[in-house]
Amino acid sequence: MSGMKARRGTVPRNSIKDRISKRTMLLRRMRKWVRPAAWGAFALCIAGLALVTARTVAPGSSIASLRERLGGSTGFTGMRIAHVVIHGRQNTPEPLLLAALGVETGSPILGFSVEAARLRIQELTWVEEATVERRLPDTVVVALQEKQPFAIWQNQNKYLLIDRAGQIVANQDAGRFKDKLPMVVGPGAPAGAASLLTLLDKYPPLTGRIVAAVRVGERRWDLHLKNGIDVMLPEGHEVEALDRLMVLHRDHALLDRPLAAIDMRLPDRLVARPRADATATVTAPGNSAEPIPPPPPPPPPENPATAKRPT
Repeated sequence: MSGMKARRGTVPRNSIKDRISKRTMLLRRMRKWVRPAAWGAFALCIAGLALVTARTVAPGSSIASLRERLGGSTGFTGMRIAHVVIHGRQNTPEPLLLAALGVETGSPILGFSVEAARLRIQELTWVEEATVERRLPDTVVVALQEKQPFAIWQNQNKYLLIDRAGQIVANQDAGRFKDKLPMVVGPGAPAGAASLLTLLDKYPPLTGRIVAAVRVGERRWDLHLKNGIDVMLPEGHEVEALDRLMVLHRDHALLDRPLAAIDMRLPDRLVARPRADATATVTAPGNSAEPIPPPPPPPPPENPATAKRPT
């Protein structure tokens, strides 16, 4: 025989026994989809578990009810609120804070939502940020970050507290800050208050005399002093004007003079206007301001009887 002879007892290739059954082929095809299907089922389980958890922890849910029952059961008498500790409160009224917290001594410590309490507290006027914590077995801790008043804003006969950013802090109890905070007046004053007041801090002899800073046309400032003088500052050149004002006060006691206004809006001169009952004062160009004596009184009228007749 030519070629290769088949061994006895062996099955030649491509025989019926070498063929893959339909069942095996189906299993091999299904194996490709087993792992993706398993991961998909796992993801669906996680999503379902998250949905169930979100529903059950909501107020009025079964877990919330269970939490209340645990806090109120006789077997958990130690799980009641005995202490409420507050940190960072300075201006927030304590009764309002406790009302927003919504719990009191003896309440079940597991019977309220700390997140809902935190959101209520942050609605209070003075509160910037708040946190509420349970410290088992019997303590609730509230930490506040309050808004910091920076100045008093007088506008349309109202007095409002503003912060450094110019935002309104509160429209209540502004009077008790009258001697503690500077006052700014007029529309647009809160927006520029921080830059002006920070600048004025560099001039202590002047800041102690200021009653209020008045915003004019939402562009520039007038400083109203305790002795009635209005210092009119130029727009955008406040530093140069204040430096010149301090030199004149040091050399000539300008701020102690009986003046109604000191106009510094012109870059090359200062004009001082006297009060109606004071000696006239004029400011020459430069850094000088010297009083000018009043004009001499007119001569008395001549008596016609003694007057000489022309010859």
